[in-house]
Amino acid sequence: QVQLVESGGGLVQAGGSLRLSCAASGSIFSIDGMGWFRQAPGKQRELVASILSGGRTNYADSVKGRFTISRDNAKNAVYLEMNSLKPEDTAVYYCSAEIRTVGAAYQPFPYWGQGTQVTVSS
Repeated sequence: QVQLVESGGGLVQAGGSLRLSCAASGSIFSIDGMGWFRQAPGKQRELVASILSGGRTNYADSVKGRFTISRDNAKNAVYLEMNSLKPEDTAVYYCSAEIRTVGAAYQPFPYWGQGTQVTVSS
């Protein structure tokens, strides 16, 4: 069994900052890519940022220069530092990871966290 647990969401005023954390636990052999997605009411889930095991990152155009993704491979954790937040950043943020489990390390499978609400007031 593998679990991803997120924390760090909340309510913040426009221009403020939040830091999201996500830790994976369970029968983990290794983790390939990790990322953050978000879903606003009435909209599709979208990729916010991703990071490979070697540290290569990718960002949605809407968050470039404001958000920073990082990971701690020793802790099986991924973080999202969000600065200069805007009301349009309001959404449920989900952590995702491609995990190779013990006993099935030949292929990674995607796992998702339960989501954490981020609300930015104007």
